[in-house]
Amino acid sequence: MARTPGNYVAATIRRGLFTRIVGRRVLYHHTLGSTMDEASRLAVEGTTEGTVVVAETQRSGRGRFGRNWVSPEGNILFSVVFRPSLENLPLLSIMGGLATAQAVRKTTGLHPRIKWPNDVVLEGMKTAGVLAESVVEGGNVCYAVLGIGLNVALDPEQSEETSGLATSLEKATGRTWPREVLLGQLLTDLDSLYLKLRQGQSPLAPWRELLDTIGQRVRVTWKSGFDPRTGIAEDVDDAGNLLLRLDDGSLVTVTAGDVTLAQ
Repeated sequence: MARTPGNYVAATIRRGLFTRIVGRRVLYHHTLGSTMDEASRLAVEGTTEGTVVVAETQRSGRGRFGRNWVSPEGNILFSVVFRPSLENLPLLSIMGGLATAQAVRKTTGLHPRIKWPNDVVLEGMKTAGVLAESVVEGGNVCYAVLGIGLNVALDPEQSEETSGLATSLEKATGRTWPREVLLGQLLTDLDSLYLKLRQGQSPLAPWRELLDTIGQRVRVTWKSGFDPRTGIAEDVDDAGNLLLRLDDGSLVTVTAGDVTLAQ
């Protein structure tokens, strides 16, 4: 597959992007600081809902808790502007993880799973990440931005940040994958799930079915401020929060954190 920067985005559109909201406007940049920042800037300026910002590379791509997202050429990096209701806002990241897993399965035949809350994994190795950020004022959502990074051609051994922790579609299968097909399917699945969400159909049930975390003994850590907690990941609630059964028998609700398997 040729990886001439920009070609796969144009090819995605030429193939036909039959979506109603996601992809109304698609903007491509060879290099950006962050697609999240650019999408947020456009959202403040009033861009239409469904605007997609794609970058070939990012100088300062980020994941959850402000961590760096390794962003070399040959992968899929984009953010989408949404203007959801306050009720639907917490489900955007769940929708993003589900859409990514579905698109990978439909395009490649692989069967990715999800590590709570939104890491898409193959054989336990991170293949995609989802980040949602929003601005809410007076109980109203001004805008939300959903960012997705999908490792298509990433060689995880080329970076200390990904070595032993991440994989890519090419690494997992030993073959190349056309990014225009992957991007088109991913935007299509995002659009379908968002339309359903606006009609009152939650993505929670199919997302839960893909969760690898449920039933596992896990350790939850935070970047700072709280002590780690260890227990059985018993279930998730209606907002997608993790229900953790501690060793003393108490049940706690985890709204955010890093989850790793515990002994």
